[in-house]
Amino acid sequence: MQITDIKIRRLTDNPKMKAIVSVTFDDELVIHDIKIIAGYDKMFLAMPSRQLPNGSHSDIVHPTKHSLRERIEQAVLAEYERYTHGEFEN
Repeated sequence: MQITDIKIRRLTDNPKMKAIVSVTFDDELVIHDIKIIAGYDKMFLAMPSRQLPNGSHSDIVHPTKHSLRERIEQAVLAEYERYTHGEFEN
């Protein structure tokens, strides 16, 4: 499965949530509403989730392998850096 497109859909003013992105795989599957979060010591991704009746959150979609999560995170964060530094075509 290859990442074929990453769209930075919205930057936010929230100090922790930096952006919301969509990632396309093999030009056939798109995952919307992936959040870029500024953690204590690094940026990371939060997969789309829904709030449960008890107030906790559950991922709607997520990678089952750590290697895929890392690949997605590296690609999205690299695109975010290019986007925030004006090095993008959209």
